[in-house]
Amino acid sequence: MRAIGVHDYGGPEALRVLDLPEPQAGPGEVRIRVHAAAVNPTDVMLRTGGHAVRMPDRRPPFVPGMDAAGVIDQVGPGADDRLRVGQRVVALVLFTGPRGGAYAERIVVPAASVVPAPEGADFPAAATLLMNAMTARLALDALALPHGGTVAVTGAAGAVGGYAVELAKADGLTVIADAARHDVEAVRGFGADHVVERGSGVADRIRALAPDGVPGLVDGSLQTTDTVPAVADGGALAELRGWSGPAARGIRVHPVMVADALTDTERLDTLRRQAEDGTLTLRVAEVLPADEAAKAHRMLESGGLRGRLVLDFS
Repeated sequence: MRAIGVHDYGGPEALRVLDLPEPQAGPGEVRIRVHAAAVNPTDVMLRTGGHAVRMPDRRPPFVPGMDAAGVIDQVGPGADDRLRVGQRVVALVLFTGPRGGAYAERIVVPAASVVPAPEGADFPAAATLLMNAMTARLALDALALPHGGTVAVTGAAGAVGGYAVELAKADGLTVIADAARHDVEAVRGFGADHVVERGSGVADRIRALAPDGVPGLVDGSLQTTDTVPAVADGGALAELRGWSGPAARGIRVHPVMVADALTDTERLDTLRRQAEDGTLTLRVAEVLPADEAAKAHRMLESGGLRGRLVLDFS
């Protein structure tokens, strides 16, 4: 079976085409013939060794990828009867586990991590949904803002940030988002009520709109301490890369880990339905052949992408 992974941590050139044994679905699992796997920043962290602490007993090769779209071709005993052979699905994949990640022709995952692919979406678009949308969902849930409240979102033109804006609007929140000049219309299209210039000083610009500070902020741009001044006393900040503070003035910092929701089927399926009804916008930057994974990682690290890169395993 063809897969893409690394034997040694390093730059994009460390990614290699691998020939791995074909996995078999066990109890409570399904096997997916992968057609598309999205490329996310956490894949880069795996490639460079940033996740090594989470898998001390694992041995190479390491296969990245947390987002897969494809067709079920094997159902293990006791698996969820929601799922069947031949069904088009998307899956959230734990690449730090013993089976590795989504950059492979076939993957085996818990049935609870799999939901139908959104109707009307092709495999590349479907592959861009779960990881980033679930991260945004967890961030907003951690903030626990009431209907009619105000949330700020940094990195609003990015994959997580864009979903955070759309989900916040669906939750009935007022959204202050940041954007570069060339992204303003796109961010407004996600539903942002107010758009401020991104970058250094964004907290001051948010405060200009909310003088007492915002009760909650999703830090999609990973600015950590630079975003704290935008948050009201006693407010909350959702962080996407594990930063946990400290923050002054009684501000609560919530590190968001998507792995915590890998088997939350109900929330995964809600995100699928929101992609179908247009609440969430699936954005593909470019589709590349799987054996061009190194090029995809270089493109991702160069920045400036709008939407996700996707590897084609079809």
